[in-house]
Amino acid sequence: MSRTMGTAGPAARAAMGEAHGRRRFSTTWWDSKARWVFPAPAVIAVVLLLVFPLGYTVWMSFHDWSGSITDAPRAVGLANFGDILLHDKRFLGAFLRTLLFAALAIAIQTVLGVAMALLLNREFPGKSVVRTIALLPMVATPVVVALMWTLILNPTQGALPYIFFRLHLPQVLWLSNPKLVILALVLVDTWEWTPLIMLITLAGLAGLPVEPMEAARIDGASAWQTFWRITLPLLRPAIVVAVLFRAIDAIKTFDIIFAMTQGGPGNASETLNIYIFQTAFSYQKIGYASSLLIIFFALVLGLSLILIRLRRSSSW
Repeated sequence: MSRTMGTAGPAARAAMGEAHGRRRFSTTWWDSKARWVFPAPAVIAVVLLLVFPLGYTVWMSFHDWSGSITDAPRAVGLANFGDILLHDKRFLGAFLRTLLFAALAIAIQTVLGVAMALLLNREFPGKSVVRTIALLPMVATPVVVALMWTLILNPTQGALPYIFFRLHLPQVLWLSNPKLVILALVLVDTWEWTPLIMLITLAGLAGLPVEPMEAARIDGASAWQTFWRITLPLLRPAIVVAVLFRAIDAIKTFDIIFAMTQGGPGNASETLNIYIFQTAFSYQKIGYASSLLIIFFALVLGLSLILIRLRRSSSW
């Protein structure tokens, strides 16, 4: 019996050692790979959600399809892109209106946002309350903002025409005049999104060193000189980040325009987003709309890369 125990002992110890080695290997492998295993499902899901729509849009851009289940997409190669770039005058108009809307909105919002940030960065009674109120437009739903401003600008019942009437000023058809509708949409977009630039600029101001400002005051620099030569150069990185966010968002603006004008009157406020929507869902030209989306995506990506390069350059 003792011989059996002696014979079984080493075998059991070997088996236990082998099991312990496997557990140690498994634990070591899991510790080294856990940082990849845990986020892998989320990463895969996000990649599929991004890659599939983009890939399908690219594939559809080379086809002609009415969206009917009875008609299969017909391959047309680069014909859609050729028609858009060479023959589609409506695309050119929508493209220029998109740039005009984005440029006006970004310019006005940047100036007002920086000015509001400088004003609210000072100490005064009720500072927190004023900051909170200033951020409220940004919190509202864009469609709600659009409907609210549609009522405000209504020529018969709106508050703004009534103010013009009481001041004996000529009435203005903000949303019915082709020459003014873009300005009216820029006004609404500015009211809603200027607080975003203000918020980013306030964060930049909070991180600025105080020594250069104090040195400028000691040297006798005026408030404007201090702002122009010291504060603004130090704030440029934060301002460029704010402009980058707003530029991408302004070019993609859809909800406000669609809720207020649907691209009208005529095509006076039809931007690329509105044109793509109408092409796909009103005219049932899915392949052509996909080609427009690819061009629109290239526009947004190109603008983003330019602004990021400016952000990283030494002059900014």
